[in-house]
Amino acid sequence: MWRSGGNDTKAKEAGARPASKTATKPVSKAASKASKPAPGAKPKAAPKTEPKTEPKTAAQAAAAAPMAPFLRGLAVLAAFAATVAFSVVLARLTLEPSAASEPLAHSNVQPGSSIRDYLSQPAFRDTVKQLGGNVLLGVPFGVLLPVLMPKTRGLVRVVLATAAVMVLVELVQGALVTGRAFDVDDVILNTTGAVLGYLLIGRRLGRAVHPRRRHWWHRRPGGTSASGA
Repeated sequence: MWRSGGNDTKAKEAGARPASKTATKPVSKAASKASKPAPGAKPKAAPKTEPKTEPKTAAQAAAAAPMAPFLRGLAVLAAFAATVAFSVVLARLTLEPSAASEPLAHSNVQPGSSIRDYLSQPAFRDTVKQLGGNVLLGVPFGVLLPVLMPKTRGLVRVVLATAAVMVLVELVQGALVTGRAFDVDDVILNTTGAVLGYLLIGRRLGRAVHPRRRHWWHRRPGGTSASGA
């Protein structure tokens, strides 16, 4: 019986070669352990990116820009002229004698006493005139002082400067002017007006004319200021 198994085997050995398989290197256990994060270890944080600052609007850039020296000098000159005019008005309202008020004038060193008398008046117009007039008389202090005298900037300084001037005026009234008397409530009302004038106008006006100076402790080691300006 004819057998072809042996011939076929020889033909395969002589002719066709088996395809070679690509050898793959086995991954070592140490390398696989190194690639895996250790249990309990925190993942690495992504690098921080500096926040982008939004571009300033035209109004903000104009407010941050310092005022020109010419405009600054003009503003101080205008404040000086307004202060002189206000001083004349203040002197006429407080230091002129009033013979008709002499029987009614009396000193008051108790805070709130005269204010209660003003509020108890039957005529509302007289109440507004007394209270509102004294408050309005102090408003120019809060508006003009931060522009004319930069060292008086700040709410506490404006209050102290206004109170000192008005106490002096009240003392002169009580000692030298006929029909006038010292009244501590007038000082309180005048100072209240100065506070309102400073908070509404004086603070912004003073910063615009006299911008704050940045000292060396306001700057970073790299030379840039702490605000990034």
